Amino acid sequence: MMDELTLDEAMEELVSAEDFLNYFGIEYDLSVVHVNRLHILQRYHDYLGKAALPEPEDERRVIYTTLLTQAYQDFVKSDALTEKVFKVFHMHEPQVKFVPISSITVNKKDAA
Repeated sequence: MMDELTLDEAMEELVSAEDFLNYFGIEYDLSVVHVNRLHILQRYHDYLGKAALPEPEDERRVIYTTLLTQAYQDFVKSDALTEKVFKVFHMHEPQVKFVPISSITVNKKDAA
């Protein structure tokens, strides 16, 4: 059934990392996908967002396959904590905030 759909139609129907990997014919280790499925899909989304996508469907299919393979391989070679795909992984990194001295005040009631 998926073979009858255009690339754009198929992309709308795919929901899981396994769906995408199977559709594009990419061999994968289920244990890697099981632990990293959301990370793989987010990385794939990020790669697609940066890619220049050509109009012809066959050329886009090649790029989609290449970028999905790259996203999957990122997590074969590394792990979610190292790759830090989601914002939550950046929350515990040192945060730098500038507070001008003029904005610091002393509450006299608390100072006594």
